[in-house]
Amino acid sequence: MTLPSISVIIPTYGREEPLRDSIEDVLKQEYPNYEILVVDQTPQHKPEIESYLKELAAANKIKWFRISWASLPGARNYAVRRSTGEIILFLDDDVRLESGFLEAHAKNYLKRPEIGAVAGRVFDRMKMADASQGRTQGDNNYKTIEYLPPQAMDPGIAWYYIDLVHTIKPQEVLTARGCNMSFRRELFEKYGLHFDERFRGSAVREESDFCLRIRQTGYKIWYDPEAHLVHLGEETGGCHDISTRSTKYQTTFYHNHFLLGLNNLTFSQALRLYARLFDCHVLGRPPCHKSGSPVKILTRFIFYTLGFMKALATVIQSNWNDGQIYTQLDEKVEF
Repeated sequence: MTLPSISVIIPTYGREEPLRDSIEDVLKQEYPNYEILVVDQTPQHKPEIESYLKELAAANKIKWFRISWASLPGARNYAVRRSTGEIILFLDDDVRLESGFLEAHAKNYLKRPEIGAVAGRVFDRMKMADASQGRTQGDNNYKTIEYLPPQAMDPGIAWYYIDLVHTIKPQEVLTARGCNMSFRRELFEKYGLHFDERFRGSAVREESDFCLRIRQTGYKIWYDPEAHLVHLGEETGGCHDISTRSTKYQTTFYHNHFLLGLNNLTFSQALRLYARLFDCHVLGRPPCHKSGSPVKILTRFIFYTLGFMKALATVIQSNWNDGQIYTQLDEKVEF
């Protein structure tokens, strides 16, 4: 069995030790043919991390690209153009891997030719601690899911039913999580797919937008819990180039959800998405569990409204500007 070559892409912003540890875990993989591309958007690293990255690049253990702008979808596109692998695998810069991780992704593409993408299982750090505690204490209430409900394949409401933390059985899914997902190169080259650089701020929903467009190719997205990692969820760095409490973050959060709907959904699907977004993130009902204070609700409603208006403006502007500004900048540079 000849395993496909893999390009492991790690976009990074403002991360130090977690980035180093993530790279180290990839370097420990006993996979026969892979490369690591680090797209570094950090203005200035700590001296020891700077030296570490320089040493790895000089030894050809990583391809280290330093860029002067911060965009998660832009960084993904930038790396894809410079990658060589048959499979493109994206990781966050604050993850921990076990041995066999790369092979767990790769084997899915060999087994089933209809699979165009693999979504890996993600143990968020706090949930991982809860799981360990539950198993130690024999807590039968610890949540596990064998198969996701039918709603998880409905683009209008799926985002409130997809759980790639607790699901334990392989199955087709609608989307992957950006910290642990892989794709056939064919999606980028034959079908011309790319990540939409109009997704702003933390770029929430940019991977969902990309995954919805995969369905138009006829390929399926397959969830494999064996391709698992631990996501540390560091509070600073990563794609958090703006504070989660800032006005800009809140506006772009809603902008990105509305843009997802305007890009991909039918009218009825979009209405259901926006209704659930309002119910959960504005009114604060489960599963969001936000404050029910009238002031808080009003504030969130203002951001919700601004986000919709900005998303509508983004779509209108796309008639003369597709928003791929970082790709356009890159195309002007010969490399």
